[in-house]
Amino acid sequence: MVGLIPQRKEHLRMESTKYIGMEVHKDTISVAVVNSAGKVVMESVLETKAATILQFIRGLRGNLLVTLEEGTWAAWLYDLLKPYVTKVTVCNPRKNALLRSGNKGDRIDAQKLAELLRHGCLSAVYHGEKGLRTLRELSRSYLTITKDWTRVMNRLKALYHSWGIACSGTQVYAPRHRAEWLSRIKEAGVRSRAEFTYHQLDGLQALRQAVRRDLLAESRKHEASKLLRQIPGIGPIRAALAVALLQTPDRFRTKRQLWA
Repeated sequence: MVGLIPQRKEHLRMESTKYIGMEVHKDTISVAVVNSAGKVVMESVLETKAATILQFIRGLRGNLLVTLEEGTWAAWLYDLLKPYVTKVTVCNPRKNALLRSGNKGDRIDAQKLAELLRHGCLSAVYHGEKGLRTLRELSRSYLTITKDWTRVMNRLKALYHSWGIACSGTQVYAPRHRAEWLSRIKEAGVRSRAEFTYHQLDGLQALRQAVRRDLLAESRKHEASKLLRQIPGIGPIRAALAVALLQTPDRFRTKRQLWA
């Protein structure tokens, strides 16, 4: 009889495990709770608000394993739920082929997510390293603004080209040469359009420099940035972006995945 006690404890632990699938939308979250036997023990539709979600989670008992798909709300929900459940798995929706088969609907998708979690069939997306959140957001801001800045520069050159004005190189962007370039445009309306585009370019340039300063200041707080900068060809910006992207090498199973 004594030898059966550990097995009984393990059985009770398995019985107390609940797998929670969440189909998340802007206003509501469809939730399905499945036990270790695969039976749906609870379903609910929650308002997408922190207080409502936590009230529901606190009403459950046992080992709570939660899954939801990567998306707009994933990072917020991950940080919200992690202190109150055993594990949160943010999964890759592109690899959930079973969700695309059979009947569709938020309630059904939530059940499928919980069932896939129970069978260990989900491909997880890394969420963690909360200390890098500021660096990641600054990196996203820098990359987004740089992309917009590049588009405006291309738009400005396209404007000159459309009126037969050659403008190779970067002189066309320089403030001290703008009057000369604008004088080449004889059409008043087109010249006004070029002036507005220059104003937009200046605004993005100032914003880009401000974000760049904040990004570099934040990256200096992380020892990994200093190590990366010792590699030839990696400057301060590239090191900051690399740390924000990689977060930690421990999340990669092999070196091949890391280099990719």
